[in-house]
Amino acid sequence: MKRQRDKEETSSDEIISDNIDVDTEDISDEDNEGTISSAMSDCETFDQKEAQVQYEIGANGYPRQIWPEIDPIYESDTSTEDPVNTVGNIPMEWYDDYPHIGYDINGKKIMKPATSDELDKFLNNMEDPDSWLSVKDVLSQQNVKLSDEELEIIRRIQMGAFPDPNYDPYEPTIEWFTSKPEVMPLNATPEPKRRFVPSKWEAKRIMKIVRAIRQGRIVLGKTQTPKPRYYSLWTDNDKPREEHIMQIPAPKIKLPEHDESYNPPAEYLPTDKEKEEWEKMDPDDREKNYLPQKYPCLRAVPAYGRFIQDRFNRCLDLYLAPRMRRNKLNIDPESLLPKLPNPKDLQPFPTSITLSYDAHKGRVREFSIDPSGIWLLSGSDDKTIRMWEITTGRCVKTWDMDEIVHSVAWCPNKDICAFAVAISNKVIIISPPAVCDDETTNLTAQYVVSGFNTEKNEKQMKLVEWIKPSTEQGDGFLVIVQHAHNKVIKQITWHRKGDYFATVAPDAGSQGILIHQLSRHQTQQPFRRTKGMVQRVMFHPIKPLFFVATQTFVRIYNLVKQELVKTLQSGVKWISSLDIHSMGDNIIIGSYDKRLCWFDLDLSSRPYKALRFHSKAIRSVAFHKRLPLFASCSDDGTIQIFHGMVYNDLLQNPLIVPVKILKAGHEVVNNLGVLHCEFHPTQPWIISSGADHSLKLWT
Repeated sequence: MKRQRDKEETSSDEIISDNIDVDTEDISDEDNEGTISSAMSDCETFDQKEAQVQYEIGANGYPRQIWPEIDPIYESDTSTEDPVNTVGNIPMEWYDDYPHIGYDINGKKIMKPATSDELDKFLNNMEDPDSWLSVKDVLSQQNVKLSDEELEIIRRIQMGAFPDPNYDPYEPTIEWFTSKPEVMPLNATPEPKRRFVPSKWEAKRIMKIVRAIRQGRIVLGKTQTPKPRYYSLWTDNDKPREEHIMQIPAPKIKLPEHDESYNPPAEYLPTDKEKEEWEKMDPDDREKNYLPQKYPCLRAVPAYGRFIQDRFNRCLDLYLAPRMRRNKLNIDPESLLPKLPNPKDLQPFPTSITLSYDAHKGRVREFSIDPSGIWLLSGSDDKTIRMWEITTGRCVKTWDMDEIVHSVAWCPNKDICAFAVAISNKVIIISPPAVCDDETTNLTAQYVVSGFNTEKNEKQMKLVEWIKPSTEQGDGFLVIVQHAHNKVIKQITWHRKGDYFATVAPDAGSQGILIHQLSRHQTQQPFRRTKGMVQRVMFHPIKPLFFVATQTFVRIYNLVKQELVKTLQSGVKWISSLDIHSMGDNIIIGSYDKRLCWFDLDLSSRPYKALRFHSKAIRSVAFHKRLPLFASCSDDGTIQIFHGMVYNDLLQNPLIVPVKILKAGHEVVNNLGVLHCEFHPTQPWIISSGADHSLKLWT
């Protein structure tokens, strides 16, 4: 081995010496000595370089040079270059919500460079004279300066020329395939024998067709009629049936959803508890007749187990489904809306709050305005009755009662200055002394007190007792009507002449409605038995009719003939209030189920209009005595003002137009809003009371 290594070293030295041999004989003595010295120095430098180079014997038996290893970290040419974004040609807005813009060749994230605002861009453009030569690279998110060649390409594109200046569009065509036919074939394979011998298979096929023609199974020149796609299963008549004139196509099957996939998302897969609940449910109660399942691949999906059942249910749907053809009409929706007048043309009506009467400490359940329109009476849960001057809001008089005041009503007779108050099972007739003059006060006292001289029968004594109050009981008290029942009286309503008034106690049964005569101190029970719980009663403003509103019906009785005239079917669940138009042919009712119904007595026993503008129960409705206005108040704290014109022509229906919603007047306290509303007898004003212990004047 040592001899072989010495031999290899000797051979390598010979190769090196051969390579660096210098023919000194070719150099003459006459040459410059500098040339020889430079050549010698070059040889020495070459010897030093060759001393650093290492060699080894290659596979072919010759020595080959061993180069030093390259460190990719420090000597690589790409170590100082910017990382190249390898995301490819994709929309870069996909990376708008991420801090990086892509990945380099090693899979590392390339972070977004710092971006400057518009001011920095403007300053850079002003400082850099070559800023117009740069464009933004979308992949690297940086500005790249264009070279001269790229600028020349852009300039040629703008001029409409070819980007490549060396491209010649008119150069001669290079015929890669010649158009001249070749004389010699491409191959010299001899033709096979079957090219010249008749085919036996074709002969058999032709003879088969000939026999079919001879037997008549194939008729030449006959056109084949296509068979129908759908045919009758039970008859041999395959003629297609003509579609019926009212043919309706079958409805399409519902498209599958995501949970019907063989590989649905995880959120569609039920848990074990949901599976158990689904299995325990009745099949008719299940929302879906299947459970979502997941399979690894489509080949693992088994056959559908409910195929026969689904097909059968589909046939039942097609067979039993009732269908109806509806003709679609092209109608302008605006033409269906009634043409209502502009609310500005229907003025005057109350629009804003003017005064607030604040002195009560409890709910103001009801109030009443005197016939002259100057004074206002209010009764509250704080067991007081207050008299107000409407125009100034001044409290003139206050009466303290023993119990809650449920109802107050001023006598409509202008010659008498008195009002009635309902407290528990008593009705008190009071004449305010500070309001009326002495003559009117004396006339009122004589009119009321004269009834004590009339005789009372035993039947009347069982219903009520007329008691003469003492001076200590109250200022202005004229008479107290003590009812025999112990139920609360909720309403007092007067006849238009001011001599009769009716009281309503819903829980008193047959004695719930009583009619009293003030001048003679007489009381009568008009009904032996009431049909349902009575809510409100009213006298007709012109005719001797009496309106009784129960929970769902309004019955009209003739007091002279003592018979039922008409029954109005309201269609509401619970009637809360009632009012009659001044002409007497129209009435409105409010209900606790948010509806207001207008009845035309000459038209029908059902509502002419049913309005639903409130979001909560309606507490009170009211007509204006002179103007074509009516209103409704509700627990939602609002008052709806309507224009309701009633025409003398019986062929023309009433005109009902909503004109105003009065808001932000009363606060809603314990789900109670506006409890009562009433129009001024002469002015287009309305007064309201609420559960917030106040009264409001709207003008």
